[in-house]
Amino acid sequence: MDDASMVGLLGRVTGTVGPGLVGEVIVRVRGGAEHFLAYPASGADRIERGTVVTVVEYLPPRTVYVSAAYGG
Repeated sequence: MDDASMVGLLGRVTGTVGPGLVGEVIVRVRGGAEHFLAYPASGADRIERGTVVTVVEYLPPRTVYVSAAYGG
């Protein structure tokens, strides 16, 4: 999977994402759902479990930067 195909995908937070935390998100990709380590796209944001997020940046193989998809 290349960088461009991950950016813009939606996922759901399964482990809180925030400053000083290594969070986790699940993203539907490659015909299934996969877990990725996650950091906030804006360093000050805290994104709680269950929040729908958009992948802003992808660092292979398993790290993404995310932001809340619906202004939350």
